[in-house]
Amino acid sequence: MRGLICAPFTAFDASGKVDLGKVALQARFYKDNGISGVFACGTTGEGSALTQGEKKALFKEWSKYREVNFSVIGFLGGTSVNECIELAKYACEVGLDAVAMTAPYYQKAANVNDLALTLAEVAAAVPEMPFYYYHIPVLTHVSFDMLQLLKAVDGLIPNFAGIKFTFENMMDYQMCLEYKDRKYNILWGRDEMLLEALSIGADAFVGSTYGYSAPVYHAIRDAFEAGDRSLAARLQYEANRMIALLGKYGNGTGKAFMKAAGLDLGPCRRPLATLSPSAYESFQRDLQETRFEEFKNVFK
Repeated sequence: MRGLICAPFTAFDASGKVDLGKVALQARFYKDNGISGVFACGTTGEGSALTQGEKKALFKEWSKYREVNFSVIGFLGGTSVNECIELAKYACEVGLDAVAMTAPYYQKAANVNDLALTLAEVAAAVPEMPFYYYHIPVLTHVSFDMLQLLKAVDGLIPNFAGIKFTFENMMDYQMCLEYKDRKYNILWGRDEMLLEALSIGADAFVGSTYGYSAPVYHAIRDAFEAGDRSLAARLQYEANRMIALLGKYGNGTGKAFMKAAGLDLGPCRRPLATLSPSAYESFQRDLQETRFEEFKNVFK
């Protein structure tokens, strides 16, 4: 998988139910803006707040929009191996391109080998599907060296495809990227450091902000590939000015960005907070101080 892969938000209606009707619009919105796939039901999609039934419904709905140049990865979760196996089998049944799971984050693996064996149990249930590990220690508090994990799964999990690497350890990332002559697909997961990742050879990226401001990241990559590092750095700065608003207004701000871009995906589920009307007005004022209007996604 290459290019920008969007971590899509899960749409909810006013009563808090999953709004499957919005998936078609999301798929079109992403395709119109050069996105090459989605990582469904992940952190951005509030996967930890979804039931098994809701995840299955979303997997099935997203499967309708797969194309040669638009892949769908289904995120399985991570606290229950049996639930992950159940979801992986369903993802295979509806034809998703790949599945991913994170480290169990309540009862944790004691070491890298125990984590590798845990992943192996799930991956073995769908031997024909590419299987990814989702590395996000800021949320799981499992921060093993990923190069050591690659060494542990290499040969143990035949269908191991790579890692969604959402962590700031650039050395570990690069070591994984180059492991065995780039054997594995290592997806970079920090939008605010896309340029840094490009500088050491990244070619695949998963992020939430691509869902509403992909053009700025396409511009960063174009400038980098053209050799204009100064322009690339200025564009990354513009992206980060927008990203900074996520920290200012909280985790519910991503959907506020989507609404400002023209696609209202409804409220968030607790424990996330939906921006109040007054907070949204303040957010919009701050947004006007950035170049969001220039770089926002649009329907074409």
